[in-house]
Amino acid sequence: MATTLLILHGLVAVALIGAITHQTLATFAPLIAKPHSFFGRFRAVPSAGFTNAIVILYLISTLLGAVIYLYFKLDLQPSLERDRHWHALGFFDLKEDFVAIGLGALPAYWFCWREGANGQNHQIRAVLTVLLAFIVWWAFLVGHVVNNVGGFGS
Repeated sequence: MATTLLILHGLVAVALIGAITHQTLATFAPLIAKPHSFFGRFRAVPSAGFTNAIVILYLISTLLGAVIYLYFKLDLQPSLERDRHWHALGFFDLKEDFVAIGLGALPAYWFCWREGANGQNHQIRAVLTVLLAFIVWWAFLVGHVVNNVGGFGS
């Protein structure tokens, strides 16, 4: 059961990484980009179109992570502590804090992107998007490293 949930959590996380990365790159792409350039292709898809998907994927990923957390605490953390993997545990604790900050920022993020591209909230949108992108990438990378260190799900 834990392995299935972990795989599902990983798949949702990959979809979330794709959406938030695309939106972040499109947000910072030059307004006047050649249509067939790297950034021009990101600009071809409206950035606001990713907002609802990002919010839903973030919530699903967080919910799955919370369910898997019980298995982590019971099965993996004691062996990591026994083997003195303090850095891995510290990074994982920081991951939890960042994800909680992201949950707090999610309503503001959704509101700023919901308003559309009228230019009013451009800087706030950019900051919140970068913040969420950092959190999502951090959580993904740390989760995989801790999983690999501890061998969870095997």
